[in-house]
Amino acid sequence: MFGKNRTSRRRARNFVARLVVAAIVLGAFWAGTLADSASPRPTVLRVLAWPGYADDDWVSAFEKRLHVKVEVTLVDSDEALWARMHSANPPPYDVLAANTAEIARYARAGLLAPLDLSAIPNRAGQRRYFRQLDGIPGLVDGHDAYAIPFTYSSMGLIYDRKQVGVAPRSMLALWDPRYRGKVLDFNSAQHNFSFAALALGYRDPFHLSPAQMRAVARKLVELRRNLLTYYTLPEEATALFVQHHAALMFGNYGTQQVELLRRAGADVGYAIPDEGALAWLDCWAIVKGGANPALAYDWINQMLEPSIGAQLTQREGLANTLLPEPSEASREAQRLVWIERVESTSERAALWQRIESGDRLRSFPK
Repeated sequence: MFGKNRTSRRRARNFVARLVVAAIVLGAFWAGTLADSASPRPTVLRVLAWPGYADDDWVSAFEKRLHVKVEVTLVDSDEALWARMHSANPPPYDVLAANTAEIARYARAGLLAPLDLSAIPNRAGQRRYFRQLDGIPGLVDGHDAYAIPFTYSSMGLIYDRKQVGVAPRSMLALWDPRYRGKVLDFNSAQHNFSFAALALGYRDPFHLSPAQMRAVARKLVELRRNLLTYYTLPEEATALFVQHHAALMFGNYGTQQVELLRRAGADVGYAIPDEGALAWLDCWAIVKGGANPALAYDWINQMLEPSIGAQLTQREGLANTLLPEPSEASREAQRLVWIERVESTSERAALWQRIESGDRLRSFPK
């Protein structure tokens, strides 16, 4: 009987001990849960941009100054940007970077919020041309401004000096049979149709008639004979150009690509064709319905800091809207054709899909 009672007491003590341990574990769990719920999660700014527009040190400085988190999504084409902006309703971003033609498209689609320009004091440091928003097509609709200029570049011809001894005078150099298999082209419906239209002598490359559209499509099919391949990102183009000893490239990213190629050891030149070169002006805009418009204004204002403008030019080889232009760039600007909204993005995209996939020349009606 005594042994039985002792065993019962031992079992009771063990049971109580287990209860105590369980209570401690449960208490710790609830304490952690309450602590987590009491600690506010950092506010998140969601940025949609191109490579080189949201460098890690810029993001870190922004996060540290405002005690927030920045989530950056990068795109490699206007088509990818459009798809991202339509991946949810409302779009899952607060601020984006896009060229003037796309800004006009997004504003017309009701995807952008009108800007309070007084909330961006660093605009005062921009050159006068870029402060006069109503003078830049695509940025103003009625009395509302939808974007702030950030950076720009021409879209000229990049050439290997060893294979192309004299700077090309025309975009038609891309079709020269001497460069068969040595040409790189940017994978984009809109820009390819526009630069080919310029090469064919059409005065308005953004609003093509049906006959002009067919002629341009056939010209782009012919270009495939000279192509090494298409590219999307500037880093990809650099690797392809160097590894495969390309001779010519349509420089969608312009001087940014020239800078990357020279850093990679390539001896390249850059030419603005006589018929003119397309040029893009990328701007920051605030997404309509975004969760943090105040942070979006802070982001745009920081992007207009003189230090960031200087770093953008130094790192990417891109012009900024703050520092004075070199005289050479000013002369070239007279031959630049700022991109605009085109007559039909869907028709160009459908035709480009056929061209890129390798449809034969006879499949395009004369």
